Amino acid sequence: MPVPTIKYYVRERLLPPGELTSPNQADYGPGHERRLRLIRVLLEVGGLSLAAIGEVLEAADDPEQPVIKVLGAAAKGVTPLEEGESGPELDQARDDVSALLGRRDWRVSEGTTAAESLAGVIAALRRVGHGGLVELLEVYADAAEVVARADLDYVQRKVAREELVESVVVGTVLGEAMFGALRRLAHEDVSVQRYESRVAGGGAPPVT
Repeated sequence: MPVPTIKYYVRERLLPPGELTSPNQADYGPGHERRLRLIRVLLEVGGLSLAAIGEVLEAADDPEQPVIKVLGAAAKGVTPLEEGESGPELDQARDDVSALLGRRDWRVSEGTTAAESLAGVIAALRRVGHGGLVELLEVYADAAEVVARADLDYVQRKVAREELVESVVVGTVLGEAMFGALRRLAHEDVSVQRYESRVAGGGAPPVT
């Protein structure tokens, strides 16, 4: 990492200053290296602004803040808020999300951006004539619970607070990409199984 960038992070209080060894030099230890790595993950992987990174680091540095609050701050900065048109479709979608959370007894913070993102997706599905996918919410929620438990099992292996924050950021962004790729692979496998069995049984082959 370029020295000017490090100095900039120090000026912005994202990184604690190093130990001066001379008027023009400072010594940076493993703690600084870990903090720089975390800033890079939050910036490049999480896509957070420097202001949002400052909030996350402030929470991570405060020993009075519970770990769940620190992780929540990181996840909130990473989770994108879907921009959607206001109106009855979005209002209905928000009601659907609220009902889903109630049925599953999911304890989430009020006004969480993930819930608003889900409402935006539901409204969009209905606008393009694929509201039937909304009926699969429970199926997706079942899978999401399994993945969430696996994510948290991985995160809980970390001890240092900065490692916890880094894990949740990477897991949120790259974990979703990994799950999406696995879903596409599973789609291909299930499609082959279903359509090959139909062809073998004399059914019509799939239209390609």
